[in-house]
Parts: sequence; structure tokens; C-alpha cells
Amino acid sequence: MRQYYHKLVRDKIPEIIAQAGKSYEIKTLSEDEYLQALNNKLLEEAKEVVQAEPEDLLKELGDLFEVIDHILIAYNISRGTIINCQQKRRKERGSFTKRIQLVWTET
Repeated sequence: MRQYYHKLVRDKIPEIIAQAGKSYEIKTLSEDEYLQALNNKLLEEAKEVVQAEPEDLLKELGDLFEVIDHILIAYNISRGTIINCQQKRRKERGSFTKRIQLVWTET
């Protein structure tokens, strides 16, 4: 029975599937399809981080970082640029260390 995925997978997944004796079909994405697939994968991995058990959190965060790394590559953004942006935002708006939850505002 076929199971359809239509999602971005890591480069060695076809090899792993073949080694398991299974048939598969893959396609190489265009640039636009790839960027959209990265966005979809980012959401998928973020959801897995949120749902992870404590013992799986490190693995799921690693997967999330892998997708983020490839988004940076696709858009030609360096990690240093991201870190600078993060530091600027932290200076301007703060971090999350105080655990503040906004309940409401009034206009």
C-alpha cells in the first residue's frame, strides 16, 4: 500500500528507504517549490518541538535548526546576521527571561 507524503526530506532518506527494501518516488523541487517546502518543514519541525517529550527535545530542536540553517542558505543569510538581529531585538524589546504573559491591554 502506498503512503503519500509530498514533503521535503533529508538527503539520505531515499537511500534509507531503499535499504529497507521499499519502493519510492522522489522529485527535485524547483527553487520556488523548495522555498515553500522549507516553510512547510519549518512549521512541521516547530510543531514536533512543541509536542516533544523531554527525552526527545534535543533531537527535535536539532531538526528545527537544520531547517533554519537551510532557510538561511536559501536566502543567503549568515548566522552572524541572525545573531546580530537577535541581539538588537533583545536590546530593544527584551528577552523572555522574566516569563511575562500579556493578559490584556486597553485602548
